Amino acid sequence: MTSMASPDIPTLKILLIGASSVGKSSLLLRFTDDEFLGPEESSATIGVDYKIKAITVSGKRYKLSIWDTAGQERFRTLTSSYYRGAHGVIIAYDVTQRSSFDALPTWFSELETFSSSPEVVKIVVGNKVDKDFSRVVTTEEGKAFADKMGALFVECSAKRGSGVSGAFDELVNRIVSTPSLWAAGTGRRPGDRIPGGAPAGSASDTRGNISLSDPGGVVGYGLGVARDRCSC
Repeated sequence: MTSMASPDIPTLKILLIGASSVGKSSLLLRFTDDEFLGPEESSATIGVDYKIKAITVSGKRYKLSIWDTAGQERFRTLTSSYYRGAHGVIIAYDVTQRSSFDALPTWFSELETFSSSPEVVKIVVGNKVDKDFSRVVTTEEGKAFADKMGALFVECSAKRGSGVSGAFDELVNRIVSTPSLWAAGTGRRPGDRIPGGAPAGSASDTRGNISLSDPGGVVGYGLGVARDRCSC
């Protein structure tokens, strides 16, 4: 039987970036564990955290190495090196917090500065749509900005679990279908082995052409200290 940690399974590196308290860690926890922690149970991410999740795309196995970065300014030097080698980046904001949306250009600028490939796939994610009564950033604004930046766009609610898998699905599908991203600087393409990785994980989803079904797997945990505060 093939081990879950088989070196033949390629790894896709995905980053979660955005201002503090937009719910980055909640998005990660919802996607990998289908769980949600309220404000009273969570605290701000310190430095960098990561989880590993196994998926199947068009019949081929991949491991997602998902890095959750702190949004606080004092951790920017610590996290900048983690941009290198990323295949996909989720740039998150809070639809109820105008300042987190206004900060998106800064995050894109940082991504452009530190990313090792101009082909890295980007998706803008507006979180906390469950708080519609407090919304200050419209769907149209979010989509217009994403289009301007050449990025995908999704709105979701980590609290309710709506749209979260869809965001990751769209990102991974675009990564796998972008050969130039794999070829740039590495000579690798989807299906080639990528060094690194950790024990693969599991969940279940059937959106698009991705199957996240892997019963019996174990979700890998990484360097993290805590999760985002106020991630509801």
